Amino acid sequence: MAEPVALAALVIEAAIGWPDWLYRRIGHPVGIFARMIGWGEARWNDGGRAETGRRLLGGVLVAILLLVAVGGGLLLDIVARRTLGWPLIALLAAPALAQRSLHDHVAPVAEALDAADLPRARSAVGRIVGRDTDALDEAGVARAAIESLAESFCDGVVAPAFWLLSCGLPGIWAYKAINTADSLIGHREPRWRAFGWAAARTDDLLNLLPARLSGVLLCVVGGGWRTMWRDARNHASPNAGWPEAAMAGTLGLRLAGPIAYDGVLLAKPSIGDGRRTASAADIRRALALYRRACLLLWAIAGGIAWAL
Repeated sequence: MAEPVALAALVIEAAIGWPDWLYRRIGHPVGIFARMIGWGEARWNDGGRAETGRRLLGGVLVAILLLVAVGGGLLLDIVARRTLGWPLIALLAAPALAQRSLHDHVAPVAEALDAADLPRARSAVGRIVGRDTDALDEAGVARAAIESLAESFCDGVVAPAFWLLSCGLPGIWAYKAINTADSLIGHREPRWRAFGWAAARTDDLLNLLPARLSGVLLCVVGGGWRTMWRDARNHASPNAGWPEAAMAGTLGLRLAGPIAYDGVLLAKPSIGDGRRTASAADIRRALALYRRACLLLWAIAGGIAWAL
């Protein structure tokens, strides 16, 4: 049996997450990447610079992030193996996962909707989505929460676990570095389109297999196969549509569609063919589906360790 590092990391993160008291004292490890990205963006993303130069410098920043993440991961792996061994590796990998954090951010949206407190629900969902939330009705808030849960199942759980299983600590922290860069600068707005191009494309590449695995996991525990195969490519992202379409099919909802960002309404295709509007009950159903899919991922991680 191989070292059950991935399974142990998943269990540790689900049990304790990243406690608030620890966050208040030292922040979160991804904050290191965020500060590096902010430093590079402030100095190199000069609007007066040619687009080709900004794209090149964005690529340099991605390379630096990968060097730091992979080098740091290798160093941590060496230290761990010379001291406590694989349990310490699992502990060092756990902060790169977000099972508990994601659940704890989505659940308050349902609680606020149950209490008929729409302003609180908008505020809660605004912490996990980038779209405008001030004008969302109850159905729009519920839909946004479910879409974020589905997409983040890949970004925060399946993809980090995949790269941990594939490449150990260097793999999981390299993924987190790139995913953080994509979330901060990998946008299509004029300010970031060129500079964030390398971050966005690298993130697309690293999520290529995990996104499809995420969709499969959701379908295995809840159904939705037909909708996933049909609608996964309706999303602007080459990857996010897979778990989102699986979630839509399982819940019988229509997700995606027109979304407003910074006051601009973007016409996006719908995913799923449900006719009823989303509700707090659907958020709770989505969370239950999410928990089952996480447990299935645990079983896969444990099975791989046992088989090897």
